[in-house]
Amino acid sequence: MVDFQSRDTRRHGDDEDGDSSGRSENSSDDSTGHGGPDHDDHGHDNAHDDHDHHAHDVESLGAAVVTVSSSRSLSDDPSGDAVVARLEDEGHKVVSRDLIADDYDNVQGSIDALTGRGDVDVVVTTGGTGVTPDDVTIEAVEPLFDKELPGFGELFRLLSHDEIGTKVVGTRATAGIIDGVVVFCLPGSENAAKLGVEEIIVEEAGHLAGLASRDEES
Repeated sequence: MVDFQSRDTRRHGDDEDGDSSGRSENSSDDSTGHGGPDHDDHGHDNAHDDHDHHAHDVESLGAAVVTVSSSRSLSDDPSGDAVVARLEDEGHKVVSRDLIADDYDNVQGSIDALTGRGDVDVVVTTGGTGVTPDDVTIEAVEPLFDKELPGFGELFRLLSHDEIGTKVVGTRATAGIIDGVVVFCLPGSENAAKLGVEEIIVEEAGHLAGLASRDEES
C-alpha cells in the first residue's frame, strides 16, 4: 500500500476577464434595465457568467497516459497510442507514457506517484476496468479519489451503448480528482479509448483541471 500523505502543490489558472452585453428587440424595457435573452431572471449576464465559468480552464495540459496490461507492450498498445495522439492533436503535452501490469499495488502506486508530480494535470488510464479477476484498476484508483466524477462513467456508458449494446454493463469506466489532478479510467479496447478521449476527455479535461486546482492557487 502507498502513503497518501505527501503531495506536491498543484498549479494553473487564468485571470477572470471579459464582458458581454446586448438586448433583444423583444426584451422588456423596465426601470432596472434587465430582461432579454442575454440575462437570467436575476439580471445576470449569462454570456459573462459563462466566460467567468471557464476563466480557469487549462488550455495546455500536462498529461500522463497509463496502459494497464500484463499482455501488451508499449510497441503494441493501440489504445494508449489513440489516447496520446488525440491529446497531442489538441495541443496538450504527454509528459509520461507507461505500461504497467494488472496488479493492485502496482496500479495504485503508479497513479499516486503520477498525481503527485507538478507537471501532470490529467491522467488517462486504459485497461483493467472490466469484471475479470485481474481487472483491478478501479479498485486500486478509487481509494485515491478526493472527489469522484460519476458523470464521466455514466456518459461513457451511454455513448458506448450505441456500439456494444447491453454489454456496456460490464464496463466500469470512472473518473475522479486526486490532489487537483483529473484521472480518467477507460477500458482497454482501442474503440473504447478513442470514444472516451474524443467525445469526453478532450472536451472537459482542461475545464475540470482548472476547477480542481483553483482553490490551491488562491
